[in-house]
Amino acid sequence: MKDILDELAAARRTMGKGSLPAGDAYTVELRRRYDAPIDDVWDAITSPERLRRWLKPVTGDLRPGGKFELDGGEHGEILHCEPPRLLKMTWLYGPDADDWPGTSEVEVRLAPGPADDTEFELIHAAVLAEPLFPTYGPGAGGVGWDLHLLALTRLLADGVTLDHEAVQKSPEGREFIRRSAAAWGEAHLAGGGEPDQVAAAVKATTTFYAPEPT
Repeated sequence: MKDILDELAAARRTMGKGSLPAGDAYTVELRRRYDAPIDDVWDAITSPERLRRWLKPVTGDLRPGGKFELDGGEHGEILHCEPPRLLKMTWLYGPDADDWPGTSEVEVRLAPGPADDTEFELIHAAVLAEPLFPTYGPGAGGVGWDLHLLALTRLLADGVTLDHEAVQKSPEGREFIRRSAAAWGEAHLAGGGEPDQVAAAVKATTTFYAPEPT
């Protein structure tokens, strides 16, 4: 339990502002350090064999200008790739997503640390009109990324592949989700969110990711 919850404290979370081709955007930003060399972290975020072990199975042309699709519906185009420091892509989800190009992008930045470790930064930008934001706030994407980065941590540390479904159903995983949603609520408040809206968004996000067992 402690090891899982320690991962929440390992990351710094921010809700910021940005711009996309489709208009003004909010950003979900995660920053943390991985005790692994930059080339290993880069391989973990770009190799299809390793991506499926912490994110989801991926298919497509994983080169700049190429299109990809995850086993879950997320898909997009590789915009920039500068090994081993920068990966940027469009990030669309849902049957109608292709009707709204330029509405969501994910960027990952890596920098070598002083002890053969890696500084990791993930920025997910989505347009303000994106329909999930009024209900869930930054936790809509933030909790999901927290869960995936938990899996990436285990993969880099000891080669373990986490079962996402099992984690989310376990008591430890449900507590992780609850605390992750609360942490994104704090980032939302710091970003100017109204307290009542933030409280409602945290509750909705927690219920979405960890519904009460039936």
